[in-house]
Amino acid sequence: MRISRRLVAAAIALAPLAGMPALAMAADSSLGTPSGQVTMKFKSLDVGVGHTWGTGKLVFKHHTYRFKIEGGSLAAVGFANVDARGTVYNLTKVQDFEGSYAAVNGDVTAGTGVGAILLNNPAGVRIQLDTTSTGGRLAAAAQGMKITLRK
Repeated sequence: MRISRRLVAAAIALAPLAGMPALAMAADSSLGTPSGQVTMKFKSLDVGVGHTWGTGKLVFKHHTYRFKIEGGSLAAVGFANVDARGTVYNLTKVQDFEGSYAAVNGDVTAGTGVGAILLNNPAGVRIQLDTTSTGGRLAAAAQGMKITLRK
């Protein structure tokens, strides 16, 4: 895949900021009560407005639940494959895991990148993710993600 010079230049300029979400989350002890673990694999394709899709697994109360991911972002350009692992907070019943999540974050990927995302849903569930991505992508905007449990 050929990456445009502008995308590479923007990625280099913003690279020092890429670790900031992780530092902010590490300093925040108010995430809530840890209640589960997640792994996700998803792709993002962005041209101004983006689309995200993929799958994941939730481990909650000694059970594994599979789910699908659909979502989007604003003010982003590029393509990325993302692997994510993280902790779920404030989950008391698996039904509260489903739904729409929102995040505000920045993402720079030029080749391989690492990052962190904090997702929140209206039921009070929070998902803290550490991500590894490959591709060429620049995003600095609001992001939304809908999680649906597979039956």
